Amino acid sequence: MQAFDALIIGAGPAGAFAAQRLAQAGMRVALFDGRSPSDPKPCGGGVTAKALRRWPWLLEAPARVIADVRLLSPSGRALDLRLWEPFAIYSRRAFDHFLRQRAERFGATVLRDRVKDFARAFGAWSVKTGAGREYRADFLVVADGANSPFARRLAGRLSNFDMEVAFGYRAPLPSSGRAETVIAFLKNWAGYAWAFPRLDHVCFGIATGQTSFDRQALDRLLWKFMLDYYGAISPEQVESRLRSLVVRYAARIPGLRPESWEERVASGDGWALLGDAAGFADPVTGEGIYYALRSAELLAESLISGEARSYEERWREDFGRELRRAAQMRDRFYGGFLGAPFTDRMIAFARLHRGVRRTLRELIAGDQGYVNLKGRLVQRLFAVAFV
Repeated sequence: MQAFDALIIGAGPAGAFAAQRLAQAGMRVALFDGRSPSDPKPCGGGVTAKALRRWPWLLEAPARVIADVRLLSPSGRALDLRLWEPFAIYSRRAFDHFLRQRAERFGATVLRDRVKDFARAFGAWSVKTGAGREYRADFLVVADGANSPFARRLAGRLSNFDMEVAFGYRAPLPSSGRAETVIAFLKNWAGYAWAFPRLDHVCFGIATGQTSFDRQALDRLLWKFMLDYYGAISPEQVESRLRSLVVRYAARIPGLRPESWEERVASGDGWALLGDAAGFADPVTGEGIYYALRSAELLAESLISGEARSYEERWREDFGRELRRAAQMRDRFYGGFLGAPFTDRMIAFARLHRGVRRTLRELIAGDQGYVNLKGRLVQRLFAVAFV
């Protein structure tokens, strides 16, 4: 049985970055990559300006850098927004591969094998893999996504009320060569659709709560959005051709309720959860890559300092309060305001008011949190004259 200081199940952004940081500090780390190369994580692949500022080396991975975004309100109003700081859109296959290579380069052992089971005896963890091998360590890290069976065993199952569903299609780039980044808020749905152009295709998607999920209705909405994106003059012909070319994907993502943030535990004696496996995603937008990387960083700092138990306090202090506030804001964000959906009013005001546009830019960058969002909008609405 091969021994390590830490075993990390899941080689996405959270697991790979944790492996890199721990290996850099001289720890013996095994990173288990059980996902097939032909089965990349279903994800829009957007990485905020806040994340790129914190970890600028992420731009070494192949990405499409985005400086302009089109926002569509539920009533169809459009706002074209030039960003002050760009964000990046990655193919998850390329992005995850880049992070695993970094972890390996810094000394982590990457094992392309799926973990089947784990157990703990006499203060040490052992894992068994699909290839019949067994590994041992004092610390176990689980970072294998929102559906992780290992996270359920350690921290309990998340309710369907704490989950969202995202699905969509990977489709060809427009023949015109112009590939816009579009975010469309949905009429009568708590969620949004997106068109995120990557280097070689467009990732279309739609996300909403699992308990209100209606696949057929949402699929019709998404196809209309896609056909509008391509500017289809003959929608039936374009849809027929697209259906023969697109690749469908679907995934569950965390969207914890406010009370769940109080109850959720992401670590215990000799173990910790990271990223989606811990439930770390923005309940309003579903964005999770920043929280995957940041939770990995916080855990690594805790382990390297010899204070593994401090991880729980660190993540709650660093971003837990913000995500709890986002959960409280979710219904209001997608609810009504002055007789119309809040997202509709937000875009209408932004079309007229540079202070609101500034707040939207900060939201997209990841710099404007939800704790003071209402106050910031009101302050800027009345502090700056209409233009």
